[in-house]
Amino acid sequence: MYAIIESCGKQYKVAQGDVVFFEKLDAEEGKKVTFDNVVLVSDGEKIEIGNPYVKGFKVEGKVVAHGKGKKILVFKYKAKKNYRRTQGHRQPYTKVEITSIKKPAAKKAEAAEEKVEA
Repeated sequence: MYAIIESCGKQYKVAQGDVVFFEKLDAEEGKKVTFDNVVLVSDGEKIEIGNPYVKGFKVEGKVVAHGKGKKILVFKYKAKKNYRRTQGHRQPYTKVEITSIKKPAAKKAEAAEEKVEA
């Protein structure tokens, strides 16, 4: 089973047990994180696509660590104008281990069907 979730302005394909690097999240290490913006869910046979999100599904994860990515250098240069600027950047990230993809409660659906039949 896998899901595509939306977080930090990007979409990520996740499955249970995956370790994913998100842009910096406001959560402490060891805490649970819940992602409600589930765009697509597949269990191998059936695929559910949201409009824009799939209702009821949630993806839960645990924050493993915070850190910074590799340093990149930004170099600005204008020819013949003696203009040169160098700037470094390290993007902060949050490492999250996906613990579960939760389906909506089946009891509510069964109760609704019973009310319709009665």
